Amino acid sequence: MEFFAFNKEYVDRLRDGNRSTEHHFVTYFEQLLRIKLRARTLASDRVEDLRQETFIRVIAAVRREGGVRQPERFGAFVNSICNNVLLEYYRSSTKNEQMDDVHLDIPDKVLDLDGMLITKQSSQFVRQILREMPQRDRDLLWAIYFEEKDKDEVCREYGVDRDYLRVLLHRAKDKFRAFYEKEQVGIAARRLT
Repeated sequence: MEFFAFNKEYVDRLRDGNRSTEHHFVTYFEQLLRIKLRARTLASDRVEDLRQETFIRVIAAVRREGGVRQPERFGAFVNSICNNVLLEYYRSSTKNEQMDDVHLDIPDKVLDLDGMLITKQSSQFVRQILREMPQRDRDLLWAIYFEEKDKDEVCREYGVDRDYLRVLLHRAKDKFRAFYEKEQVGIAARRLT
């Protein structure tokens, strides 16, 4: 791209809506603005939106009385408007992100009674299944998942190493799963009758 020396006559023609000057203006600056905006690692659709917004603001400024005070520095003028558009975009996107974060942190004042009831029923169901399991498996699952005891402490209580604890835990979970599935089948059968 060749360097172009801007002057008062050029800006006056642009202000008056001269078609060839408008065409030159867009052709000259579109690639420069695209490069500048892409360097900010913005999405391509956002680059195009910001580029168009820059063009709109430049034309609006040119058409205002006293909008361009130094026509020979018109390139710097376009660049500064693009910088302002970019800063406004960053500010607005930051505000939106902050609002979303704040919105997510606000606790809901409405009680989730259904959720609490389901949780309570699930807890009772789990306790019922645990009562049906062999004592050792029940105690192991209770210690690990409800009391959240340290696994080394559980190993000492059961007199096993970490590898064998993993085996015992796996077997206990398999038994729990079998009792759970048996209960689910029973519940489904009772609902059908």
